Amino acid sequence: MKERVYLDYNATAPLRAEAREAMIAAMDVVGNPSSVHAEGRSAKGLIERARAQVAELMGCDRNDLVFTSGATEAAAMAFPEMSGSMMADIEHDAVLAAGSWEDAVREFKLDVGPDGRLLGTINGASIFDGMWDDVVAMQSANSETGVLQNTLSLAQEIWATKRQALIVVDAVQAWGKTALTVDKTGGDFVLCSGHKFGSPKGVGALYVKPGVEMRPVLKGGGQEMGRRSGTENIIGIAGFGAAAEAAKRDLDAGIWDRVAELRKILEKAIETEAPETILIGKGADRLPNTCCFATPGWKGETQVMAMDLAGFAISAGSACSSGKVKASKVLRAMGYDEVTASSAVRVSLGPETTEDHVLRFADAWIKAHKRFQAKAA
Repeated sequence: MKERVYLDYNATAPLRAEAREAMIAAMDVVGNPSSVHAEGRSAKGLIERARAQVAELMGCDRNDLVFTSGATEAAAMAFPEMSGSMMADIEHDAVLAAGSWEDAVREFKLDVGPDGRLLGTINGASIFDGMWDDVVAMQSANSETGVLQNTLSLAQEIWATKRQALIVVDAVQAWGKTALTVDKTGGDFVLCSGHKFGSPKGVGALYVKPGVEMRPVLKGGGQEMGRRSGTENIIGIAGFGAAAEAAKRDLDAGIWDRVAELRKILEKAIETEAPETILIGKGADRLPNTCCFATPGWKGETQVMAMDLAGFAISAGSACSSGKVKASKVLRAMGYDEVTASSAVRVSLGPETTEDHVLRFADAWIKAHKRFQAKAA
């Protein structure tokens, strides 16, 4: 039996060897980072080293980063309580939930084009005509389609109209796969989750632009410069930092250019053998590793199960909701009908993906596709 092939990097990336080594070493660090003795200073030094490593990947000052348990917590910290918010339905569920307080539900939804990019309008009317909530949330890259957004351009137009509006940017999928830095996002708050580029799960960061106020969600001892209380997850943070450093090295070495070529091979095979299959967002700039496609009428969950049995791990959407049998809200926001939105799957490649992996997957998927056609005939 051939080895299983993992093609779900957007859900979570395999733990990097560098992260594992850093975590093992951190297990021997005894001190509490808040203690002033030598052991405490040693623990604190480990955290600050990791903060510098993550800041290097994100292109920011390390003092502007707050360590969190992940992007979901970072999103909760980024939205001022009881504020109104404006965003599109293509946003991740964590951002949609964070921006919809019980007494301040979103009033405005940003329009999305058929290629998955934000249009800067609400029901066709420009968002720059004074229709404002307190917070505008945008994503740098969509986890399902891989479509990239020019959030900086939209942010600059927003500032020209209403400078006091806060900009929250979900850049979770972009870190380590694109040459993004926080200054290119336009964000007052920018989200990061380490396990998307090979850190342990359960650790992330929130970038806070200098001069921007934020409310601590967790209050207590005043850790993280008073922005996030609680004794720090030293082991996870050490792995996070090491993974960020390795991800930056891979990015600089052009690893993702090779991955993009593998995606082209996959998409060419799909287009050749299944011309009715829709490659979602193909005409837009996308993450180099993400291929989302739909064969109308062939349920995404059915495809995922068929590929799982064939030895391939793929997804029917965002990992946080892929267990729910429903149409992709992202594709629905892009204008696809219910049938097509229910038929989409996502293949997301990584640095360890090989051409053999891609060709084997394409062969297995095409065979399953022919069986589907035969049953539908």
